Amino acid sequence: MKSVFILADKAWAGSNLLYKWQKSLGNYIAVAGQDNSVKIFDRHGNKWTELNLPGRCVGMDWDKDGDILAVIAAKSSSIYLWDASVNKTSQIDSGMRDQMSFILWSKTSPLLAVGTVKGNLLIYNQQTSRKIPVLGKHTKKITCGCWSSQNLLALGSDDNTLSISNHEGDTVRQTTLRGEPAEICFSVMKTDERSSLGESTVSVSVEKKILMLFSVNDPENRIELTFQRHYGNIVSYRWYGDGYILIGFSHGYFVVISTHIREIGQELYQAQNHKDSLNSVAISPVLNKAASCGDNCIKIQELSELKDISNVVRLDDETKGLDQLNWTDDGQLLAVSTQKGTLHVFLTKLPILGDSFGTRLAYLTSLLEVTVSNQVDGEKPVAIQVEVEPTFIAVGPYHVAVGMNNRAWFYALVDQNPGFNKLKDIEYLGTIASMCLNSDYAAALFEGKVQLHMIEGQDQEEKKQMKLFPDDDRKGRILCHALTADFLYYGTDLGNVVCVLVEDWETVSSYSHSVGVRKVFPDLNGTRLVFIDDKNGGFLLSPASATDSCFELPNFSPTITGVLWDNWHADRGVFVAYDDDKVYTYALHKTTIYGPRVVLVGSTALLFSQKPLLLHNGELTCQTASGKTSDVALSTHSFLKTLIGTAPDSPPELSKQLAQALMLKRFHEACDLCKFAGSDIDWAELGKACLVHMEVELAIQVYRMSDNVGMVLSLQGIQGIEDMNLLAGHLAMFLGEYNLAQDHYLSSSCPIAALEMRRDLLHWDSALMLAKRLAEDQIPFISKEYAVHLEFIGDYVNALAHYEKGMTHDNKFQEHDEACQAGVARMSIRMGDIRRGAAQATQHPSRILKKECGAILESMKQFSEAAQLYEKGQYYDKAASVYIRCKNWAKVGELLPHVSSPKIHLQYAKAKEADGKYKDAARAYESAKDWDNVIRVLLDHLNNPEDAVRIVRETQSIDGAKMVARFFLRLNDHGSAIHFLVLSQCNDEAFQLAQQHGQMEVYADIIGSEATQEDYQSIALYFEAEKKHLQAGRFFQKCGQYSRALKHFLKCPNTDDNLAVEMAIETVGQAKDNSLTNQLIDYLMGESDGMPKDAKYLFRLYMALQQYREAARTAIIIAREEQCAGNYRNAHDLLFSMYTELQAQKIKIPAEMATNLMILHSYLLVKIHVKRGDHLKGARMLIRVSNNISKFPAHVVPILTSAVIECHRAGLKNSAFSFAAMLMRPEYRNEIDSKYRKKIEAMVRRPDTSELEEETTPCPFCGFQLPQNELLCISCKNNLPYCIATGRHMLKEDWSVCPHCEFPALYSQFILLLETETVCPMCSETLSVKQVKKISDCSTYLQTDELDQ
Repeated sequence: MKSVFILADKAWAGSNLLYKWQKSLGNYIAVAGQDNSVKIFDRHGNKWTELNLPGRCVGMDWDKDGDILAVIAAKSSSIYLWDASVNKTSQIDSGMRDQMSFILWSKTSPLLAVGTVKGNLLIYNQQTSRKIPVLGKHTKKITCGCWSSQNLLALGSDDNTLSISNHEGDTVRQTTLRGEPAEICFSVMKTDERSSLGESTVSVSVEKKILMLFSVNDPENRIELTFQRHYGNIVSYRWYGDGYILIGFSHGYFVVISTHIREIGQELYQAQNHKDSLNSVAISPVLNKAASCGDNCIKIQELSELKDISNVVRLDDETKGLDQLNWTDDGQLLAVSTQKGTLHVFLTKLPILGDSFGTRLAYLTSLLEVTVSNQVDGEKPVAIQVEVEPTFIAVGPYHVAVGMNNRAWFYALVDQNPGFNKLKDIEYLGTIASMCLNSDYAAALFEGKVQLHMIEGQDQEEKKQMKLFPDDDRKGRILCHALTADFLYYGTDLGNVVCVLVEDWETVSSYSHSVGVRKVFPDLNGTRLVFIDDKNGGFLLSPASATDSCFELPNFSPTITGVLWDNWHADRGVFVAYDDDKVYTYALHKTTIYGPRVVLVGSTALLFSQKPLLLHNGELTCQTASGKTSDVALSTHSFLKTLIGTAPDSPPELSKQLAQALMLKRFHEACDLCKFAGSDIDWAELGKACLVHMEVELAIQVYRMSDNVGMVLSLQGIQGIEDMNLLAGHLAMFLGEYNLAQDHYLSSSCPIAALEMRRDLLHWDSALMLAKRLAEDQIPFISKEYAVHLEFIGDYVNALAHYEKGMTHDNKFQEHDEACQAGVARMSIRMGDIRRGAAQATQHPSRILKKECGAILESMKQFSEAAQLYEKGQYYDKAASVYIRCKNWAKVGELLPHVSSPKIHLQYAKAKEADGKYKDAARAYESAKDWDNVIRVLLDHLNNPEDAVRIVRETQSIDGAKMVARFFLRLNDHGSAIHFLVLSQCNDEAFQLAQQHGQMEVYADIIGSEATQEDYQSIALYFEAEKKHLQAGRFFQKCGQYSRALKHFLKCPNTDDNLAVEMAIETVGQAKDNSLTNQLIDYLMGESDGMPKDAKYLFRLYMALQQYREAARTAIIIAREEQCAGNYRNAHDLLFSMYTELQAQKIKIPAEMATNLMILHSYLLVKIHVKRGDHLKGARMLIRVSNNISKFPAHVVPILTSAVIECHRAGLKNSAFSFAAMLMRPEYRNEIDSKYRKKIEAMVRRPDTSELEEETTPCPFCGFQLPQNELLCISCKNNLPYCIATGRHMLKEDWSVCPHCEFPALYSQFILLLETETVCPMCSETLSVKQVKKISDCSTYLQTDELDQ
């Protein structure tokens, strides 16, 4: 809100002012202070005139039209009338004797009401000069009143009454009030049904506390409204809208109530607008705004949304506070008087006047100020003070023109301060409707003509430099015009759009439209122009180009008032059309495959009362009612923001922005958008748009980025084509617009491309028509391809015709002609001309044709012809099957050697069998791999079971096996029958057969592992019934019934004993059931029958039960027995296997077992060493064995004898002597072998006690030096691991193990041993030198040994 002027006068100082705006026009304001005068000012604050009065002014009012101001003054009975149109003052004598106090003009007629201090009334008719005095209307001073629109007069007086009179002065109603009235208003109360009675409600403020509503028609029911006490007194109130009242209270509150009878008494809105006090309120219905003043500030609010405070103006130098607030009727100016005696006038609404040229704007910023700015080029704004309130503004590159009526003032824009020079003012021949400028010329439109003249020409030359258009009145009235740098455009009521070249003032072009043209809007260069016609249609015209005539703008709103072209350099062809609410963005697509066209891109909402002035790259600069400009970003250019960096909310939003960018032809921005976050669909849209707009280079880039190789290659192929029609044709084809492509091709320099395209698309009709025009030599080839298509869809008549047309009879195209002949052959057969077709097919070299024709004939049930063709084409399977259908077996027989299909062999076999030729039938069945039938024929007809059995065994045929089984049954060969029944999976029948004929053992053997639990159970039950305990036990075990199995095993007689006990042990092992185990142990111990069984069975039982400790104990016992019996190898193997088993189960090995194994192993080593001739090692082992001779009771003498001999041989004479002495004991002496007896006796008689010293080696645990064969370290008390090759204790540095049993051996000795031996001496597994590896770190073996020991 801008301050326009401030009025202050010394005579007014310190008093409250009385002032009134001129009604309707608002051109004048009359102000009266304490002095005896009324001063009249115009709307710019210039003093116009002054009325001198005999006393202080007590009241004044303007009449309804604002022509006459009536004034009353103290100390005078005259009424002063000032006429605004002629600036004259006149006086009327009121004829009243007492002092006048109140004056008011009627709202509708020239009636003036004047009230006096004593309550008298005068009604004066200004038209007829008639006066009606009414004495005694009230008893005291008349203070306030109001006219209604029906010319009723309501008056309030200090006598606390309210009277309502008619225009004659007669009282209609009178009522008493509770206090003094103030501020009376007539209005219409809001009711449910609209009253036709006009303003029938009077509102009056009583005692400044109560608001009373009084109906003229219903005087009894008056409504009195009181308000909260803290609001203060009612200062002022105003009616507005549909029966609403706005009330201002002295404590700063601002309240709105409704007078609707349902809502009465409710506050619709309440706010404390001013902190301390409120002085006045005012309403402007035109602006739909309310104003309130108080606390040195004015607040302006929207009536539609009272919360929105649109303006706050502070008047800080008004120390005494504000007083009254009043708006002009048009809402442009708001006056506020102050307690100090000054009057401020503010501009609240400006006429929206403005213009632009290029990027320069000129617009009204105050009543007498025009601002010129160019934000795009960054120029400083220039404010030009003008002499009149303009009704139009025009701007050019270097000038501004403003004017009203028929005058225009021209200003030149200059660089020096203040930025402008006034040039001149010109009067025209009529009232100017609009004006346009360019750099040199001005064009003014008035009364249907345009005057074009130089702006800065010399006066004497001006006649030369001026021209009127049109030069002939018959050409119609000009309704609109526009000026660009080079052209003047104007539109007439006859529908002509005329373009004039400004340089030589000649008409360049003229376009005739069907109806009058109201407005024209050329772009900056003047090459294109949008015009709006009388029917509110919008059109785009390119006067320069003959081809693009005139396009109608799509979806053009009839409310559109103007058009702006985008000034941004790249956006040639983008413009907006606007009405009061919206801006519609349009784009011209000049070069597309569809030809030029205009598209509506989208619309953007405009705020209230904004007028667009300039469009630059999607930014719309609008002028507002407050004299400022605001920038509106078009929603159609939202993609520009995204590119700056504000990401779009969602993929749909991005797609929308992309679509807008493409419609605006902003391809590079669109490309950036896609790179930013584009989906595959977005890339495809961008590529498609590039093709539509014929942007081949860009399209290649886009398709490359979206990995569409095919499209890139296709586009590179057409890159650089200069013929636009040909290029458009290719692009239309890529987009699938084939008819359009054909049109482009045919109008290009290469029309044959249309034919090629139709051929590629298989559009044969179109291709043939084009070939007739463009390339007749192609007709045969197209005909043939068309015929193939027709044949495919079943139109054989036309296909035949086209195949015949396709023949060239030219050797160069032999293959083509052959294809046509083949087609003719096929079509002839299809058409029923079988002889011709078959003959052609037979002559034709192609095999495939014979097959095709054969198939057609076969489908037509022409079997013999079909078969012949198949046979000629060497399709023997087909031929044979067709011959079979016509029962020509002779032919089938001829063809059989060539036939591979089993089906045909099968059919032939059936036929032969029916004829009784069984051998042929069997052969044919075999060729057809129908084994069941082969077996059937062999058994039933040829009595050849050997081949049948062979085939069953080879093919595992179930049905075949059944047949063979039945065959053997007939021969009473039950075993074979059972065998084949099992093969044919007929287990039940096999079982029954076995049961009937006592062949259950056979059945049990055959069924083997195939059987189910039930099968085993049924076999077991059978054997149980037959008292065959071993077999019954076996099958009970298989079906998991362990207790029954055990029962049967234990019942077996002793002949089967061994096997039965073995089976029993296995059963108990599987069952893992304590009661069964105990039962078996009792049996083995002989508790049940007093006959203990062999201990080996107990051992096996413990092993089966995985009770390894018990097994170990048993093993030791068994080994001892074996040893006693002299079976040393058996004992060794038993202990060894037990040893490894315990080790695997990580169970501690009993010392007795380890010792026994070591002694037995030493015994076994003797043989090996003696055999190898190593007598020392043999002797050392024999010494160890002889020292434990009690463990070998069966062979004491032989072992001691060997010990004596070997010790003697090895030079251990002392040891030999001691053992010889032992042999001389009487119990052994007689058993010595006679060969050695004498020698041994001699040794004892002549003892030689020399002895070879035994070598010492370190203990592997503690390193103490021990004899080689010592296995107990006297230092660390450890049992030492021994070498399985030599029996010596192990050495750390010479360690290896057998890879099978992992027993240790001295590496050097083991290798020596394996040179002659091939097995491990401990586990007897085959072993070679390569398999033995020396072990450098033997600590793990030492630990485990320690644990084991």
